[in-house]
Amino acid sequence: MNAPARLDSTPLLEDFPYRLTDNVRFADLDPNHHVNNAVYATYFETGRVTLMKDRSYGLMPEGFAWIMVRLDIHFRAELRWPGTIELGLGVSKFGRTSVSFDQVVFSAGQCVASARSVSVLLDEATRKPTPLTGEIIQNFKRWLLPGVTLPTRTS
Repeated sequence: MNAPARLDSTPLLEDFPYRLTDNVRFADLDPNHHVNNAVYATYFETGRVTLMKDRSYGLMPEGFAWIMVRLDIHFRAELRWPGTIELGLGVSKFGRTSVSFDQVVFSAGQCVASARSVSVLLDEATRKPTPLTGEIIQNFKRWLLPGVTLPTRTS
């Protein structure tokens, strides 16, 4: 069972089991002197890639890669420079070959953006999506959002 999407409610940073801190860069700004909307995709990418590429978590077996196939962003407030941001990420859903994440960007305790992203496991040799193994799904357990449970798989 997967938890319902909460993109329209106000997210709480403590609900996101994977967190890291980053900086707002001067280069992130647009002519309006706030962070440009396109930069948020980079913030969300930082969270996903930092988690997925850390081989110690067992989320990316040898010969496989994750590709993002969808990113839906909800812009909630202006973000300005200088400052630090807190990135949060949690697994919200499993598909046959995919994992969906809910992600957030917080600044000074306020959620300034949230997103739902979907990544597909790709076989590097065939360049085709490949089913998630039971082991990979188990390895995601520590990153599940509250109310999300692991699917039962026979593979």
